[in-house]
Parts: sequence; C-alpha cells; structure tokens
Amino acid sequence: QVQLVESGGGLVQAGGSLRLSCAASGRTFSSYAMGWFRQGPGKEREFVAAIATGGGTGYYASSVKGRFTISRDNAKNTVYLQMNSLKPEDTAVYYCAGDSRVLPNDGNREALEVWGQGTLVTVSS
Repeated sequence: QVQLVESGGGLVQAGGSLRLSCAASGRTFSSYAMGWFRQGPGKEREFVAAIATGGGTGYYASSVKGRFTISRDNAKNTVYLQMNSLKPEDTAVYYCAGDSRVLPNDGNREALEVWGQGTLVTVSS
C-alpha cells in the first residue's frame, strides 16, 4: 500500500505562487492515478486536479484551470501541484490522493484508496 505525504503549503499573497509536493512511499506509485483535492473553511472537500499513471494530460476543476498544473515524476515517487495566480478563495487544506483503479474525481473521492494528511495553503488578500 502506498503512503502519501504532502508538503509545500504556506502563506502567500494573492497573485503569488506555490508548488505542492506529494511524496509516496512504496514501489507501486507508478500504478496509481493521482489527484489533488482541497477543503476550504466550512466547505466540503472538492476535486482540484488529477493525472493518470503515466503522466501527460492533467484534468482540472474549472475553478483552477489555467492557473494550476498537476504533474508527476514516477522516478521520484512524487506528484506536484503548481499553483499560480493564487486567490483568497484558494485558501484550503490541500490533500493528495491515489487510486490504482480509477482516475480521481469528485464522483469517486469517497472510495479512493489512499490519502495524504493534507497541507494548508493560505492566500491573503
């Protein structure tokens, strides 16, 4: 079973950038499709982005498309989320998640196999 640890969160001003990392333990990382989700204050956890096992095209929520980029390095067992042009409404705890069966999205998040512990991103206005 893969275990996930996020890092890279912090405080940033609106318009700034952050890059989140999600490091996976275990030798089967490359067989997991990966996703990023977030949960803002008083809100439900929501899908942000996902990427298939081999990398390539990312899939994004409309609220972040054009600003966020998901990528992965299977040699480093790591998935990234580059966040640009950050807005105060991007403030949330960001979680990475993985699944060996499906591409993560809002419809299947309750069934995803593995989650990280989350990293807090705060965007000040």
